Amino acid sequence: MQHKVILTADGSKTLFIPEMDEQYHSVNGARTESEHVFIKNGYLHHSSESPVIFEVGFGTGLNALLTALLAEKHKRPTTFITIEKYPLADKTIEQLNYGEEISETAQAIFSSLHKANWNQSEKISDYFTLHKINGDLKTHTLNFGLDFDIIYFDAFGPDKQVEMWTVDIFSKIHAASAANAVFVTYSAKGVIRRQLRDCGFAMERLPGPPGKRQMLRGTKPRAEKHPK
Repeated sequence: MQHKVILTADGSKTLFIPEMDEQYHSVNGARTESEHVFIKNGYLHHSSESPVIFEVGFGTGLNALLTALLAEKHKRPTTFITIEKYPLADKTIEQLNYGEEISETAQAIFSSLHKANWNQSEKISDYFTLHKINGDLKTHTLNFGLDFDIIYFDAFGPDKQVEMWTVDIFSKIHAASAANAVFVTYSAKGVIRRQLRDCGFAMERLPGPPGKRQMLRGTKPRAEKHPK
């Protein structure tokens, strides 16, 4: 796929794919969207002291970068597992400004995220471990010996990548998630909310980032304790 680098409203960049007529992040602010949807309402919302995150769509690495920076800041050991079918080329990554826009430390982490080997765990910093999977979620087993505490569902939109927004995919993620896991996504479509609910997530609509009225968050209920 061909990518065109575009500047979004908050000064951070994103990628536009002409053949899909789709961009990786909101034109109203790439970093702002990521911070609102995945960081504020996902990573910071969950109470685990050492969360395991599963991200659908590593993409530009923006979500991973922001998560890694907070893991270090809060000294919160974080395991970040992410799957990407189409990794970006080095020359494309070099045009993105996420790290340099924040700090030298952020730029170093951003570089490490993209240089990390695929399909194995890599310790990026003292409190952040990354496992990038070059694969297809539709066929991957999600068998890591770890239950997911937080799910960043950041696939392309439901109208652009229909095969990713299905009951089969959501059920697979639900089965691999811990009790009280949270699922966050920028989409607020009613059909997506109902599918996630039917898979077992307790769903809520939340205020969305700039340019979007709402987003979705689901929580996997804790198992009920039955009296002996």
